[in-house]
Amino acid sequence: MLKDICLSFIPLFVAVDAIGLLPLFVSLTAGLGPKEKDRIILQSIVTASGIALGFILVGKAVFHVLGITIGDFMIAGGVILFVIAITDLISRAQRRRASLSEVGVVPLGTPMIVGPAVLTTCLVIIPQYGLVATMISMLLNLILTGALLKMSSRLVAFLGDAGTKALSKIISLLLAAIAVMLIRRGLEQFLTRTR
Repeated sequence: MLKDICLSFIPLFVAVDAIGLLPLFVSLTAGLGPKEKDRIILQSIVTASGIALGFILVGKAVFHVLGITIGDFMIAGGVILFVIAITDLISRAQRRRASLSEVGVVPLGTPMIVGPAVLTTCLVIIPQYGLVATMISMLLNLILTGALLKMSSRLVAFLGDAGTKALSKIISLLLAAIAVMLIRRGLEQFLTRTR
């Protein structure tokens, strides 16, 4: 069980990209006091947890109703992950500041912490590592994300703007590699089924 949790933790850590969220969080919460930042962090983690766990629990049932196989989702999810990774690698767009009352839900809780990349990764790793291991590793990732956001000012100061961006790009590159792996495995499942 511990091995499954560790193995499922890694792709989720890459998909969440908590380190890449730090500059966005710092810019969205600039000028706010510690209590306001803590409230936003809590709001974002609660939102992300609800969406992720709900999707983990009902996602497979939705697939069954729609007639979608895991292989189909691996291919579609891999394509989406690849696009997200490439967009992040080449994007220089500045994000606008969101309303203070909703910043913890949108854009932080979703789609930044739990978005298409995380949801796709969750459904793909459940058959490999199990439902319980996936849920535990998802919750561990969210706790780690909350802790990193809490230390965001110190981490960004330590890494510097260039260091934070470079680390985020490396994580995006890993996400692109995971996307290619998902597409390959989805195609393998499709080819095995049609033989």
